[in-house]
Amino acid sequence: MDQFISSHDLQLILRIVLAAFFGWLIGLERETLGKTAGTRTFALVSLGAALFALADPTNLQPIAAGIGFLCAGLIIFREGRVEGLTTAAALWTAAGLGLVFGQGLYAIGITAAVLVLVITYLLRFIHPEEWKMKK
Repeated sequence: MDQFISSHDLQLILRIVLAAFFGWLIGLERETLGKTAGTRTFALVSLGAALFALADPTNLQPIAAGIGFLCAGLIIFREGRVEGLTTAAALWTAAGLGLVFGQGLYAIGITAAVLVLVITYLLRFIHPEEWKMKK
């Protein structure tokens, strides 16, 4: 009798789970700041990118362009200042994480996710004057 889930299937499942988890984690940081794109958006973008990477790893360039279009909708100009750039950049990076995890590059994906969290969360304490201007 054949197995319902093969070891190869488990490997692919691990890829999409990691992509969704780290996308969610980055979205959590954005959501705690009250940003429009939060946990669900980031998790879905990262998961979707992983699925595209699994489905057709030779055709990844259009994914970056498509995510760029989605991210452009997050950027607004209000009262003489630009808002949403960090959220858009983080969402674009979450798509990259999905692609990396979809390709099975776990160490690179985890390292990149940690770097995103350091950049988006910890650096606001290093540059508090920049953070205060945004609030």
